[in-house]
Amino acid sequence: MARHGGGRGWYGKVVGAALGVTVLAVGASVWTAQAGVEGGGTPQASASATPGGDVQPVAKTIVHASDAGARGVNITIDDGPDPAWTPQVLDVLREYGVKATFCMTGIQAQTHPDLVKDVVAAGHRLCDHSVSHDTGMDKKPEAYQSKEILDAERMITKASGGVRPMYYRAPGGAFTPYSRELAASRGMRPLGWNVDTKDFERPGADAIVATVERELPNGPTLLFHDAGGDRSQTVEALRRVLPSLKAEGYAFGFPVR
Repeated sequence: MARHGGGRGWYGKVVGAALGVTVLAVGASVWTAQAGVEGGGTPQASASATPGGDVQPVAKTIVHASDAGARGVNITIDDGPDPAWTPQVLDVLREYGVKATFCMTGIQAQTHPDLVKDVVAAGHRLCDHSVSHDTGMDKKPEAYQSKEILDAERMITKASGGVRPMYYRAPGGAFTPYSRELAASRGMRPLGWNVDTKDFERPGADAIVATVERELPNGPTLLFHDAGGDRSQTVEALRRVLPSLKAEGYAFGFPVR
C-alpha cells in the first residue's frame, strides 16, 4: 500500500503552525509490507507518558483481525478529530449502531478535546496516530519516533479526560520495529489496515463504496478519514457502506488486542 503522501497539504499547514505553538517538545503497504522486521533495543517509555493507571503491554505485531469474528469488520477513522466532520461521522455511526476506532493525532486531540470526549462517550476506541502525522517517521531517529508516539499518547489521554489510546497506527504505515515495540510496551497494539478507501483523495462517494466492496476480501480493517479537508464524500460513503455490510451479514467490531 502506498503511503499517504499526496493530497495532504493540510497537514503541512497545520503541523507547521501547531508544532511551533503547542508542541515545541517534538523537535525541529499492502498491509503485509507494514509488518517490518523484529529487532533493535527495547524502547523505554518516559514516566510523563503515563497520565494515570497501570499500563499492560500488548503484542507488538501489527493487528488486522476483528474481535467480531470471521465476518467481522473494523471501521477505523484517521487524522481527526475535526470540528466539521467528526460530529457528522459520529452521527452516521450512531445511526447504524456501529462502533469504530478513531486514530487521532496529538495536535488535533489537543485542539479539540471536547470532540475526543464525544468519541469516548459514544463508545468508540482511541488510537494514537502520532503528534504530527509525519509519514517519514520510519526514516527518523528513534528519539524522534519516541516523542511523536509518547507525546501523542499523553495529549490524547489528557484530551479524553483520562482514557488512554488502545492502539498505535503509524502515519502512512511508517512502522519500525522500534515504534511497534514502544507502542506495545505502552499498551497500544500496532494497528494496520486492509482496505484503503482512498477517501482522502476525494474520488467520489461511489468510488469509495466500490473500493470497499472490491477490497474487503483482503481483510477486515477499513480505513476512512474525518480530517484533512472536505470529508463529505466519506460521510456519504459511510452512510451507504454501513447498512450494506450489515445486510450482507457482516458484524462490526474492534481490532483485536
